[in-house]
Amino acid sequence: MKRYLSVWFPDWPLDRLRRARWHGKPARTARPVKPPPFVLHEKLAHGLTVAAANTTAGAAGIQAGMRFSDARACLPDLMAEEIDREEDARALSLLARWMTGFSPIVAVDGLDGVLLETTGCDHLFGGEAGMAARMAERLRQTGYGHRIALASTPGAAQALARYSAEDNAPCVLPPGAERPGLADLPAQALRLSPDAATLLRRFGLTRIGQLYGIDRKALARRFQSRRAADAVCLRLDQALGLRAEPMTPLRPPADYQARLPCPEPLTQGAGLEAGLQQLTQALCADLSGKGVGARQFVFSAFHSDGQVSEATTHAARPVRTPEHVLRLFREKIETINPGFGIDLLLLEARRTGPMEVGSRPLSGELAGSAVDEIALSTLADRINARLGEGLVGLTLREARHAPDSAERRVPFTGALPPPAGPTLPACDAPRPVRLFAWPERVDVIAQVPDGPPLSFVWRRVMRRVVRSDGPERISPEWWTYLPGKETKPAPLPRTRDYYRIEDAEGRRYWVFREGLYDDGRGEFPEWFVQGLFA
Repeated sequence: MKRYLSVWFPDWPLDRLRRARWHGKPARTARPVKPPPFVLHEKLAHGLTVAAANTTAGAAGIQAGMRFSDARACLPDLMAEEIDREEDARALSLLARWMTGFSPIVAVDGLDGVLLETTGCDHLFGGEAGMAARMAERLRQTGYGHRIALASTPGAAQALARYSAEDNAPCVLPPGAERPGLADLPAQALRLSPDAATLLRRFGLTRIGQLYGIDRKALARRFQSRRAADAVCLRLDQALGLRAEPMTPLRPPADYQARLPCPEPLTQGAGLEAGLQQLTQALCADLSGKGVGARQFVFSAFHSDGQVSEATTHAARPVRTPEHVLRLFREKIETINPGFGIDLLLLEARRTGPMEVGSRPLSGELAGSAVDEIALSTLADRINARLGEGLVGLTLREARHAPDSAERRVPFTGALPPPAGPTLPACDAPRPVRLFAWPERVDVIAQVPDGPPLSFVWRRVMRRVVRSDGPERISPEWWTYLPGKETKPAPLPRTRDYYRIEDAEGRRYWVFREGLYDDGRGEFPEWFVQGLFA
């Protein structure tokens, strides 16, 4: 049976703002000081509305949902600030990422909660009670007010966290005890819409236990729409485990992982390196036992203040050699700052796949290929780790008419592509080995119709042509410029005539004339240098 842990933050916007103002540290004073009345407001359809109120304002009768003008009338000295929903959501996502140190499956629950699937994870903390106590202690140290509950369904855990659990007292519901454990909770705990909750209250159905014995058809007749009745039945069945409730995790769980809890918070880089080495040995041993390797490794450090630092490295093909993985992390681990201390280290293996297992040939003559792809992949991994991911790539031929578009660059994935067959008719005319990234314009001094220039100026130098060969006419790809149903057709490029020319000093150029004199385009043809011959 699956188990779920729900964490609810009753004052999340206020706690998040207070923590941000104190640069991530909870406020500490020598003695308790009563804070001034303070609220967060937001603009809704009917005007400014109170979104959150602190304890001082709540003691004066100010609650969330009240008009801000009424709240200001109750307390003229009320301090207020506009709520930042985007920053609240971003901070909640970061906190949920930190909670992956307790379970790999974590999801954000609304605007002020986090939901974890803890199946098979509680033994790492001495049981479910130990896990809940450990999380409560960490959240208390970070300054977040919270309530925690565990149950066998997401709906039951959420209901208990919001309507039964108390501060610093997690509620753990035993497996299979959802029906009696939810009976005394209000019907609103089923996450019903306000209209459905109001209608149930008019019928006298204020507790969840009162819905157990009511016939479903009789309950549906009391609602004006069948959809509203089905929503109540769905939420009730989900909370009791009669229907499955999907959960969308913040990030998919890793295929393989190794974790290392720290008895004392790590504050030195040497401890990080030792922990990474230990985790790498354990994770690679696990991968070897399953006969697979990984293309991506993620090293996460969970800080004591609720932050998470990550270092990610990629491999061109699946690997599982500890020395190779540690070499890839050698420079990236320096970016992790221990800060106030690290409580947990986690190494994840993602994008796993089978590996080629076998002995390597003793010489290139015995190998089936002239290139050692394994050694090439290792070199590519080291270059990417040192200079940046994605810098190593391959240049492949592309079936295009224009010479400057007849190739494309793809990332190196650990294997060389097979030699592709000819996609275009072979061209006997010689081409430069390398072309300019962009053709460079030249000024023609003397020219003859439909022929090469007699002399031209390129890069401020006059060059006199003594030999020429051509033209090689290349027409534009007209089929790529056909108009779509709702798009305006792009102008068709002009035809190009390419020439191989040599100046008086022996330098050879590959130039082209863009456009013909009689193509009817109205513009005078222009000349460009495309590349140089060796």
